[in-house]
Amino acid sequence: MKPAPLLINVAAYQCAWFACVVGTARQLPAFALVVALAALLLHLSQAKAPRREAALLGIAALVGALFESVLVASGWVRVPGAALLDGSVPFLMVVLWSVFATTLNVSLRSLRHRYVLCAVLAAVGAPMAYYAGSRMGAIQWVEMLPALALISIGWAVLMPLLMRSAQRFDGFARP
Repeated sequence: MKPAPLLINVAAYQCAWFACVVGTARQLPAFALVVALAALLLHLSQAKAPRREAALLGIAALVGALFESVLVASGWVRVPGAALLDGSVPFLMVVLWSVFATTLNVSLRSLRHRYVLCAVLAAVGAPMAYYAGSRMGAIQWVEMLPALALISIGWAVLMPLLMRSAQRFDGFARP
């Protein structure tokens, strides 16, 4: 893949991640949603098969909603913000999973078929991202170490599955 699309993908993801974290922390969901939707629409506009890519984004949102709900239900993490359903996670956390999925077939494409590496990188990187989000006020630790362990294990399992889904629903594949 050419450098420009990679840089655009990384920049759009980082902007959306920051907007969702700040939006959750500062109770500014509209701001965050506009930035995240812009990143998602930009991503889909660049896809060769946007429907396939949209399916991947939906799968990631579903996986994210389930995982984040388990995380909150564990009692080790609290997430402020507007929840999808009473007792579940804020919708911006779910949107963030879709935004993350925009990287799978673009900037993270080189990790294809490297499931062990995906798992290791996710086991290390995801807790770091959650910790950064907590420092910005988007999540609150009730029990930080068990929560970080759960995040690490969860992402180590889910990242290879997401990467496999990305291969199946690759909207950037050459025809």
